Amino acid sequence: MRYIRWFSEITKDDVRIAGGKGANLGEMFRAGFPIPLGFVITSNAYFECLDKTGIKVKIADILSKLDINDPKKLEEASRRIQEIIKGVKMPSVISKEIVEAYDKLTKELGREPLVAVRSSATAEDLPKASFAGQQATFLNVKRDQLIEAVKACWASLFTARAIFY
Repeated sequence: MRYIRWFSEITKDDVRIAGGKGANLGEMFRAGFPIPLGFVITSNAYFECLDKTGIKVKIADILSKLDINDPKKLEEASRRIQEIIKGVKMPSVISKEIVEAYDKLTKELGREPLVAVRSSATAEDLPKASFAGQQATFLNVKRDQLIEAVKACWASLFTARAIFY
């Protein structure tokens, strides 16, 4: 799979594709801690979605014209970018792989799971800024809600606070 990594496949060396939380979940899973079965949607899925849909250029255009010191404009840019991401049709090659991983998880568990969709930052916190708690988390997500929850999580990378940092 190109856009998915199972916890069993992830190590601390995978922060670039799995983020800090994802890499740590992989380490704990591999060490035998009681971590439920699960998978990470890699950063490659996010970046390819932005590229293949053409929204990367739209986002860059909005950000390039933004005065981050103007709270009204910052909020408006955040809202517009989040709407763009939530409104895009995720490329089928990406969404198909995400749903297939969910279906595999369902088969492994013997029931349809309720999953958490949350961010796992691939960038380090800055000395004067922390990314902790800035992105959305969606709990109890079912198969038919999965892709929309992933897009909403990606969109939350562009809250006004996150853009400002």
